[in-house]
Amino acid sequence: MKRGVSLALGLVGLVALAAGAARADDYPNKPVKWIVPYTPAGTTDILARVVGQALSEELGQQFVIENRPGAGNNLGTEAAINSPPDGYTILLMNPAHGINATLYKKLNFDVLRDVAPVGGITRVPNVMEVNPKFPAKTVQEFIDYAKANPGKINMASSGNGTSVHMSGEMFMAMTGIKMTHVPYKGAGPALTDLIAGTVDVLFDNLPSSIAHIKGGTLRAIAVTTDNPSPFLPGVPTVGATVKGYEASAWFGIGAPKGTPPERIAILNKALNKVLATQKMKDKLAELGGEPMIVSPEQFGEVMKSETAKWKKVVEFSGASIDN
Repeated sequence: MKRGVSLALGLVGLVALAAGAARADDYPNKPVKWIVPYTPAGTTDILARVVGQALSEELGQQFVIENRPGAGNNLGTEAAINSPPDGYTILLMNPAHGINATLYKKLNFDVLRDVAPVGGITRVPNVMEVNPKFPAKTVQEFIDYAKANPGKINMASSGNGTSVHMSGEMFMAMTGIKMTHVPYKGAGPALTDLIAGTVDVLFDNLPSSIAHIKGGTLRAIAVTTDNPSPFLPGVPTVGATVKGYEASAWFGIGAPKGTPPERIAILNKALNKVLATQKMKDKLAELGGEPMIVSPEQFGEVMKSETAKWKKVVEFSGASIDN
């Protein structure tokens, strides 16, 4: 009798394991929600929609973009972290996740603890840009103008804690100039006001601005990386004038902690496959970036190193938000 019971229980266990394996192999079998913690039209939104469409085609399920702006990306991030860890909610990762760990004194989460890395998308420069009517055409001219007009320049950003914001804060700290920070809920509305001349300067992620620069509605003064960008020929670096200045933006995918490793592996494999296609390489090049093809573990190291890097920048600039 006992042997029969044991055999029956063993069979039940095997059936359960088989069913679990089938469910894992079937992933994804419904749409995946991709939370973008900013408004439409900014770099994070553009990248999510481009990559999301490719992932939908690769995995046979829709990747539905959900824009959740607010609190320097913290609202969308918290919503993603508190979602079921089943692989059906993912998060667009960006520099603000590393910056906010130091910039905000009170957060309900710890990104390095509460987010499981999935994979990278791209790394891009920021670009210091102005309305074409702005009087300064070079970094030095901009510094001279700012010093002659202290506090009169309005510096837009895509939100508190973004690399866009902190690139400007670092510029002020390293040059001694003063500008008035005007945060928006994403790059889209910030660009609209910059083009209209309502604000004066933006240190934007290149993907959301490159079309406006090439179209002549914005003027690029300099890029924030160590080296000039091949996508903006002739545009110098900020560091060529302000020695030691460097900043860049990175983007990738995270998931709530506890998401099954096998589902993260499926997402990572699909992500890297679409990033390696010529179509995606060309699209990212149009946006001023290159594919970041890495494992979940490698992307986790990017998250850690960028958090440490921006901690130094935040402390150097003296910026702080007590939410």
